[in-house]
Amino acid sequence: MTIKVHSTLLLTGAAGGLGQALRPRLKANCDVLRLSDRVVVGEAAAHEEVVLADLADAQAVNAMVQGVDAIVHLGGVTVEGPFGPILQANILGLYNLYEAAREHGVRRIIFASSNHVTGFYRQSETITADAPPRPDGLYGVSKAFGEDLSRFYFDRYGIETACVRIGSSFPEPKDRRMLATWLSFDDLHRLITACLTTPVLGHSIVFGMSDNAVTWWDNSRARHIGFAPQDSSDVFREAVYARTAPPDLSDPVVQFQGGGFVKAGPFAA
Repeated sequence: MTIKVHSTLLLTGAAGGLGQALRPRLKANCDVLRLSDRVVVGEAAAHEEVVLADLADAQAVNAMVQGVDAIVHLGGVTVEGPFGPILQANILGLYNLYEAAREHGVRRIIFASSNHVTGFYRQSETITADAPPRPDGLYGVSKAFGEDLSRFYFDRYGIETACVRIGSSFPEPKDRRMLATWLSFDDLHRLITACLTTPVLGHSIVFGMSDNAVTWWDNSRARHIGFAPQDSSDVFREAVYARTAPPDLSDPVVQFQGGGFVKAGPFAA
């Protein structure tokens, strides 16, 4: 059951894959869902608002945040690449978002962090949220920055944040790595709902994964959130094995949790 505790909820990155998956689901969490991206997200339906904004534009972000009760922040660059766009969207853009939240009195933010914050841990390791960041690229570095920035805004201004280290959220796992990292769209919504409704969130880090038999992440530090995944990658295991080759254990893509990100780049300026 989804508990509605917010009047107006802001969803950034609404035009992206996860934004499109969450758009119909998050309507159950609020009276009005405000959708934002830098590109067109379509016409506003009943109980929706649309506000276009570039995260690097502080004035636009301030207007985007005004009047909302909570934020689900999926916006920004979502893949490894050159530092310039990552700097603008994921670092400057996130600062703009938190400054707008501070100014307008927003008290809770769900920040889409990433498993790539810890991508250079080995696939033979199981880590908790207490493990030091080991980002596997510039994208992961930007998400590690976001976790630290959100910690500052909680300690200094009391803005609660759930840093959701999203694994691999797709309709189904695409490869053997995703058998460990997969997060179904429904479980993603369950996780965000738990983060929005838990009485005391504080500043929390939670790994975004379904109830997969194979996992590298221990969510014991986030039990206060109350996330209970109901899906599992295990139902896809036989099909994934049938269509993929056995792993090359000498390949860093297989050795490290970040997969292909650990070998991406370097990129031209």
